[in-house]
Amino acid sequence: MNPSRSTSPDTASAHPAATAAAAAAAGCPFHAAGAMAGAPHGAAIGPRYRRPLGVLHHRGVRAEIARLDAKRDCQRIVFLLSAYEFPFDMTRALEIALFHTYGSRSVSRLLDRTAQFSRHGQKRYDDTNLLIANFMEAGWDGDPGARAIARMNHIHSHYRIPNEDFLFVLWTFIDFPIEWMAQFGWRDFTAHECEAWFHYWHAIGQRMGLTDIPASKPAFDAFVAAYEAREFVPDEASRRVADATVAIMAAWLPTPLRGVVKPAAACLVRPQFRRAAKFPEPSPVLNAVLRGVLRLRRVVKRVFSIERYPTLLAEKHYRSYPQGLPPIEQIGPQALKRREPHP
Repeated sequence: MNPSRSTSPDTASAHPAATAAAAAAAGCPFHAAGAMAGAPHGAAIGPRYRRPLGVLHHRGVRAEIARLDAKRDCQRIVFLLSAYEFPFDMTRALEIALFHTYGSRSVSRLLDRTAQFSRHGQKRYDDTNLLIANFMEAGWDGDPGARAIARMNHIHSHYRIPNEDFLFVLWTFIDFPIEWMAQFGWRDFTAHECEAWFHYWHAIGQRMGLTDIPASKPAFDAFVAAYEAREFVPDEASRRVADATVAIMAAWLPTPLRGVVKPAAACLVRPQFRRAAKFPEPSPVLNAVLRGVLRLRRVVKRVFSIERYPTLLAEKHYRSYPQGLPPIEQIGPQALKRREPHP
């Protein structure tokens, strides 16, 4: 079956019945027989939208999401949310989610021992983004999504990571984007989108080989509340890994602005993280200014679509790879790659 595709807003919205029928016949649009073989990104599967007048939101994106099944079609829904509806916000939310994981003493002690952040922080940041972006854009059943998950699992297999740490990290990818959109996104996730978002990450966890994944968001929240009560305690490893991450972000800015990165981060993280990573309390003035800017952006984006349609992996710049993106199988720590057999 060949997935439907369009190159204009009129075409994308003119055949909803055909699109819905294709989705129903093939399951998730990413599952179309043979569709993922060699397909570079999820943009190649299903309709492709353009912004009306070059600046407005295309209503067809939300209409397609609403037609899709939250569980069966969760991969397509996640692609539409991340590539069309919330590209900037999704990136920021997932960055804060990963940052939150460093509040766990168990997670941070492992990261601190590997010294990946202190020695190769930018590359570690880029590699994580690349692997996640590949399976968010392409789904998990075909190339390159399946390869990205396999590579991630291979990297993780070299470390002794407790299942509960994996579950905690997985939960942050579910919870933080939902909360970020509620606070700063141009609209909230709908209940339908929240359900699809949960099913997507639950399925990713299964493909990572995790066990005892909570079956619902409330059950997952309860699991993480108990986990954080045990693991979110002040710890030097958490402070070192968090400070190393701040140094990565500070290096993106001109020298005069670098000192504001940690105070700004303190405004966006959760209180339990600040205690565990020994972060300063946020400045009330800076907190008000930062949140005011993000909410102003929210108001503007309710009318205008600021980002490119769609915003894709191939269009992003990765500082660690100025000559172009590497094959997925070459992503990962240099020390690990030196131990791997060469083809």
